[in-house]
Order: sequence, then C-alpha cells, then structure tokens
Amino acid sequence: MADNNALYAVRFPDGSVSLYIDEDYAIDRGVDPATLTRVEIPRDLFVSGTIQEIREYVAVYLESHQTGTA
Repeated sequence: MADNNALYAVRFPDGSVSLYIDEDYAIDRGVDPATLTRVEIPRDLFVSGTIQEIREYVAVYLESHQTGTA
C-alpha cells in the first residue's frame, strides 16, 4: 500500500461521517463505492490529530465540496 494521508469518507444526511482507510475496506463493510469521497488529510493532522479532529476536518471538507444537490 502506498504511503499517503488519504481516507475515504461517507457523509450521511444527519451530518455524521464514516471514515475508511481504503476503498476496498469500505466496500467490504457494505458501503456503495459511488458514495465514497477520497479526502487528503494534512500530514500533521493525520499523524497527531485525534479521530474527532480528523472527522471534523473531513466533514468540513465534504460540506465545502458538495456538488449542487440540495
């Protein structure tokens, strides 16, 4: 596996976020690959951030990159 700082994420209508280390794992857990978004996490956050800080970063990222569906 390549060394990277990316996670795969799904954001639900209630605003919660599920994170997956790779696409294959997400699919194994029953996630529709069409709903996954690959998010690059800043290295310092990836290395020393809490899971809550990473979830918040991903939630803000997903919110700011929504595709005009409302």
